[in-house]
Amino acid sequence: MPSRSETLAWMIEASTPLATRYFAGFTDANRAAQAPGLPNHFAWTLGHCALTMHRLAAQLDGKPLPERDYEQGVQHSAGSPPTRFGTEGVAFGSKPVTDAGVYPSVARCQEVFNAAAARFAEAVRHATDAQLDALAPWGKSQLPMRDLINRVNLHNSMHSGQLVDLRRALGFDRVVG
Repeated sequence: MPSRSETLAWMIEASTPLATRYFAGFTDANRAAQAPGLPNHFAWTLGHCALTMHRLAAQLDGKPLPERDYEQGVQHSAGSPPTRFGTEGVAFGSKPVTDAGVYPSVARCQEVFNAAAARFAEAVRHATDAQLDALAPWGKSQLPMRDLINRVNLHNSMHSGQLVDLRRALGFDRVVG
């Protein structure tokens, strides 16, 4: 019988390809395309979801946010296009901007997202039962870590749904069905 941490890690690993299949069709030209009535674009979504996964993983593995992927405390990282996200540009409550040049390329966005998902799963896999049961800070509340792991995984699913809507609005081919 798999441990609780192994089961939760498997959940992350199983859901990641369900999210990444909706990345098809996004290019460097449309990575910051917005659609009327929809809240987020592709580049912001990947940077935001990856940041969220890294922040929870850090509570388990004690490692900092990877400097290769994020520049702390800035809205947008330097470079054209930048190779990193600015944490403040994709943090909770931030607003996506339509200037694609302030976000990493599509390939880099996907690389950052995939690295965050892998770290998140690995940190969860090595969590002890005591860590899973402990209350952990999240925003203005505290929840058991096991619940936060589920919440962050569902957070990715919610944003994947937004990508489905965005794909439809941009006229992309269907991914499912």
